[in-house]
Formats: sequence, C-alpha cells, structure tokens
Amino acid sequence: MDRLEAMSIVLAVAEAGSLSGAARRLNTPPATASRKISELEDHLRVKLFDRSARKLMLTEAGSSYVAALKRILADISEAERSASGEYTAPTGELIVTAPTGMGRMHLIPILAEFLAAYPDISVHLVLGERIVSLPEEHVDVALRIGVLPDSRLMALRLGRTELVVCASPAYLGRRGTPATPGDLAGHDCILYDGVYAPDTWTFAQDGSDVAITVRPRLVVSTVESACDAARAGIGLARAFRYHVAASVATGSLSTVLDQYRPEPMPVSLVYQAGRFLPLKLRAFLDFAAPRLKVQLLI
Repeated sequence: MDRLEAMSIVLAVAEAGSLSGAARRLNTPPATASRKISELEDHLRVKLFDRSARKLMLTEAGSSYVAALKRILADISEAERSASGEYTAPTGELIVTAPTGMGRMHLIPILAEFLAAYPDISVHLVLGERIVSLPEEHVDVALRIGVLPDSRLMALRLGRTELVVCASPAYLGRRGTPATPGDLAGHDCILYDGVYAPDTWTFAQDGSDVAITVRPRLVVSTVESACDAARAGIGLARAFRYHVAASVATGSLSTVLDQYRPEPMPVSLVYQAGRFLPLKLRAFLDFAAPRLKVQLLI
C-alpha cells in the first residue's frame, strides 16, 4: 500500500465531501480511491468515514487523523519545493487563479512578459468566477475583487474597480435613459448566473445603499455574454468597468446611473502566509503587482 497516496486521497475526500468529487480532483477512478481508503483503514484498524450517510462524513477518529494529515502533507510539500530549488531560484509551476474577464484583459498580457523574463517558471492559469480555497486546491496566488474575509491569507492591494450599468445607444434611444435606480423597474435587464442574488442591483443613494430588484429579459451564463447582449441592444447590463471600458470608448455602450454607483471594490493579489515564500511566487508578485497597479487606477 502506498500510504502517502492513500493519505492524499483521504484528505481530498474530506475536503470534497464525496468520493466522486475527490476522484475527479485527483483524476483517479472512484473505485480505486475507495479501495485505497479501505486499505488505509485496515492498516490503522479504525474507520475514518461514516459510510452510512448519503454524504461521506468523517468519524471522530477520522477528524483527528485528517487534521494531522494536513500538517504532514503541507510539510512534505514544502520539503519537495525546497529540494526542487523553489527557495533558491525562481523555478517550477506557478498556479494562478483570477476572474475570467480580469484575467483575460489584464493578467494574460502580463504573463506573456513574465514567462519571457523567467524561462524556468511555467504557469497554470485558472480563470473563473468561483472563489477557490488556495490551500485546499494547491493554488499559489489569486487575483481577487472585493473585501477579503480570510485573515489567514496575505493580500497585496493593487487598486480598485467598480460596477457600472450600461446599454447600447440604440436601446437608450428606443427606451429612454433611466434617471434614478427606481427607473430600472420599467427597463429590460440582462442578468448573468454565478453571482449571489443576480436580480438585485445595489446603488448608493442619499448616503446609503439601496437594493433594486430588476426585471430580467435575458439571463446568460457569463458577464462577458451579458455585455455582448447589451451591445446588441437587448437591455441594460451590469458589469465591472474593465469589462466595458473598450466598448464605452468606441461608443458601442454607454454607462448610466453613474452618480448612483456603489463604492469601488478593492482588487488584490492573495497568497498563503508561510515561513518561506517560494522564489517563483516572489518573482511573480514583484513582476505583476506594479503592472496591475497601473492598469487598475480609477
């Protein structure tokens, strides 16, 4: 039995909450993962998971074991990085995550320069709107928008961005321009999945936040699609300024209700605190941060 492999599977199952979810993350057949866990349980002479529940639940012994596993596997990972030279030279794979639009617009051009400057570093860039757990998903650094609730992470503030409401000149000419947030009740709006309460738009009015429920005429899966639909004249869309800056500059979109925009949101690079910072991560932070700061001035 490969105990280290089995330990990694146990930790993945505990974090995913299911055998199938852990198997997908590890690219391992579920039957193989189940067998490895059973072998480890036989070796330990203790049950780690309660299999009677619909969702795999850790037993009391399993909870204690997983807490120890996290420390053990973190130490092994750090030892491997040290042995591979990550603490003596900027080398190895760097895993970066970012929101799709900001990653495509701001981060990829910077990565092109970064990879040219550091030929011994490779980058795995994960774009999406889901907030990932850096330690659980082995991510080195995340580009994030908004207030950061997790105090266990280090944050390097880059600048701010803001939400704007926009529409095509053709739509505004046909339906009129809303003068106050309350006017949105009479307008067609374009919503996108993946955000909390997508049909509730918040504005700053008379010194306080005002939540407006909008009427969806079209619901799409991404904010980029919402901007495309707004350019096509379907209705009003809400997006971060960087999503629509180019369209506003060319006149294919116009922003409305600018005087009611909520406070801008901070943008940060987030990474795990530790005794040592791999040089590949330090190199990325030093390279990317000043360039992103220039782009995120508002």
